[in-house]
Amino acid sequence: MMPDTRVGTTFGHEFIGVVDQVGPSVQNLKAGDRVMVPFNVYCGSCYYCARGLYSNCHNVNPNATAVGGIYGYSHTCGGYDGGQAEYVRVPFADVGPSIIPDWMDDEDALLLTDALATGYFGAQLGDIVEGDTVVVFGAGPIGLYAAKSAWLMGAGRVIVVDQLDYRLEKARTFAHAETVNFNEHNDIVVHMKKTTDFLGADVAIDAVGAEADGNLTQHITSAKLKLQGGSPVALNWAIDSVRKGGTISVMGAYGPIFSAVKFGDAMNKGLTLRMNQCPVKRQWPRLFEHIQNGYLKPNDIVTHRIPLEHIAEGYHMFSAKLDDCIKPIIVAEAS
Repeated sequence: MMPDTRVGTTFGHEFIGVVDQVGPSVQNLKAGDRVMVPFNVYCGSCYYCARGLYSNCHNVNPNATAVGGIYGYSHTCGGYDGGQAEYVRVPFADVGPSIIPDWMDDEDALLLTDALATGYFGAQLGDIVEGDTVVVFGAGPIGLYAAKSAWLMGAGRVIVVDQLDYRLEKARTFAHAETVNFNEHNDIVVHMKKTTDFLGADVAIDAVGAEADGNLTQHITSAKLKLQGGSPVALNWAIDSVRKGGTISVMGAYGPIFSAVKFGDAMNKGLTLRMNQCPVKRQWPRLFEHIQNGYLKPNDIVTHRIPLEHIAEGYHMFSAKLDDCIKPIIVAEAS
């Protein structure tokens, strides 16, 4: 759903690696360092970076009024090639990458560069207070991490909504959440109301985004015909499922053009909507603590490890949801 994705673009905005060469101005890294690279490309010194909004950096993207720079995520996000390759160019190397701590597993470090940080950020944006009921739409990696993180922020109840049984099983075993398969209910919003004393959840997290199923018309006009910036099904469910005065956190990615979101309902219910691309590195200090203390084991959700030379088959498996694939990682032989 991201426009201006050009032929020849290298994808991948979640990567770690070994420094091969450094530019003449780089002071904090040297060849041979093992580093983890946040998906944000950012300068570290502009108005937004100074406020920790690394994902909104003003100096790395000609389209900076919309988004900062992101590796492997189209020219809309700066046109930076991503990490699904043997070598990656990393600008602003003194600002973004960090040396992987000796105690940290490589796969955990990899997942910190996007999926875990984004899921945690999604829960953070929910302003969860002790005892809150939190509903997460989407049981992919981001949704699973958001559900797990909701407990760390004091949630009293966490519910995950999806349509794939194997992902819902992972939500139960990894995130210890209640689960709902929306295909088993005529109206998922009515069901969510019934399970929350007809009030609605305190917090809803959209971890689905632009390619949401659940409404054929919305899916065709967005994912197929590109007439919307994304299918708003999950976001509209979130708006309708949360209580009056509740909070919605949007982590699912949407394109920059129009989407048929129920904004009037959100306004009339007095909802707070919070969203952004995750400023990854801002989340790391607390997440490092949670991993060291045993509260999080990021690579517990990894289901497949795919050699770089077989990446095309990996994309097919993930896109077609084959072999109970939840979180594949790409392994380059050079690593």
